[in-house]
Amino acid sequence: MQVELDLNEPRYCRETGQEERVSAILEPVALDMGYRLVRVRVNGDNGCTLQIMAENARGDFTIEDCERFSNEISPILDVEDPINREYHLEVSSPGIDRPLVRKSDFEQWIGHEAKIEIANMVDGRRRYRGTIDSVADNKVMIFLPDVPEGGQQIHEIEIQNLAEAKLMMTDKLLDEARARQEAANPLDNPEIETEIDQSNETDEQPKDA
Repeated sequence: MQVELDLNEPRYCRETGQEERVSAILEPVALDMGYRLVRVRVNGDNGCTLQIMAENARGDFTIEDCERFSNEISPILDVEDPINREYHLEVSSPGIDRPLVRKSDFEQWIGHEAKIEIANMVDGRRRYRGTIDSVADNKVMIFLPDVPEGGQQIHEIEIQNLAEAKLMMTDKLLDEARARQEAANPLDNPEIETEIDQSNETDEQPKDA
């Protein structure tokens, strides 16, 4: 039986600056609709693109979810105006090689490879790539395969110190993602799509500085 996610679970990997303003606007909207934000990203694609990743209580995000959320947030963003220039809005699922932004994300994908960056350096190290070994209290244990013989292969990472983390695309991850989708939707086509997008461009004109 599929367990529903806690929509109110806090994110530890959060945005700053302009992206943080967008996140503050959209998080309560997502919650009211039965969704939770995964990531907000502003980049220079197509001049300026606002990327929104979200998921529903089952941990996925269908094309219908994308359309529904996009239609809801577009007018809100127009009114709140967190980005003072014309931009392209892209709403999508987290994808298979998804960002890991909550404690439950790590718990759900124990045994899979992840790339992690922490905010504050520990023992001269800021970046890690290895297998999620376990999660206890507010710590993630990650197995590092590149440690010299005799070195410490299991490293503890404080969840509060996370800056960015995501799953690495592997055959094992693809197989498990496919199995989970088939279990959740046994009558659906088992083909896996890494991303489901619903994009539109705003009619917003650049604002004066």
